[in-house]
Amino acid sequence: MVIIMDMNVLWLGHSDCHEVARVGGKAANLSRLAADFRVPPGFCLIPEVQAEFMNGTVSGGMDVPEALLALVAGAYGNLGKVCGAENPSVAVRSSAVDEDGMASSFAGQYDTYLNVSGPQSVSSAVMKCWASADGDRMQSYRQEQNLGAGSGGVAVLIQQLVNASTSGVVFSANPITGSRDEVMINASWGLGESVVSGSVTPDTLVLRKSDGSIIDSNLGAKDKMTVRSEGGTEEVDVPASQRQQLSLSEDQMRELVNLASGLEDKMGWPVDLEFAYDGLDLYLLQCRPITTL
Repeated sequence: MVIIMDMNVLWLGHSDCHEVARVGGKAANLSRLAADFRVPPGFCLIPEVQAEFMNGTVSGGMDVPEALLALVAGAYGNLGKVCGAENPSVAVRSSAVDEDGMASSFAGQYDTYLNVSGPQSVSSAVMKCWASADGDRMQSYRQEQNLGAGSGGVAVLIQQLVNASTSGVVFSANPITGSRDEVMINASWGLGESVVSGSVTPDTLVLRKSDGSIIDSNLGAKDKMTVRSEGGTEEVDVPASQRQQLSLSEDQMRELVNLASGLEDKMGWPVDLEFAYDGLDLYLLQCRPITTL
């Protein structure tokens, strides 16, 4: 049986997890930002683990190898200690080496699994993320972006799941007009999957970057929201009263403007970020360059 050493597990916030070549853009960016921003704790399996267990040919439906389960169980157990839970709910997401770059974001191309708990389920989700790298959707995207057929490797990021009351995406420059003086926010109730997948019409807000004042505000229909369910997530109807109100308060809007501005200064380029609010606590879930400017 092949044994993968723990050196193939890198933790967000540690310097060895800052390198795009080792963990991909998604994980590397979050790792660099974890010291200064509220990033959910998590760990990353480097691409060599995928190469060891998948060899680019195995379906994500196969049984989890014992050595992979042992590797994931050890890291997941340590994450549980950090989270204060024996079997914490996590998000399992790809972080490809050529993902979240300046020219192509790969947004929505790889599979993501939310509200996964237990070593066996987390390991299965990891294998499904690997399998999605060779799927038809990914190959079509690569052709459209004039990228090579191979990804150069897929790391997988496992993070504590934020039980989001509101979530969405923020652009530190207006991606429609190109204005660098404006921040655009798309937000809706529940987990961010509804916004990212486009299955819901979110609130759309444009604010002045200098002072957070509202330039434009469009109330989204927000008829559905993604919530945690047994062993995963589900889309449910949003209560009628919540559909008729913005999913963010003005204080939260200003906080998001400050977050986007701070990230832009830190990274050195206009940012496209994903966020989640658990009550009043704001979490950073992803930070990548805006590729449409």
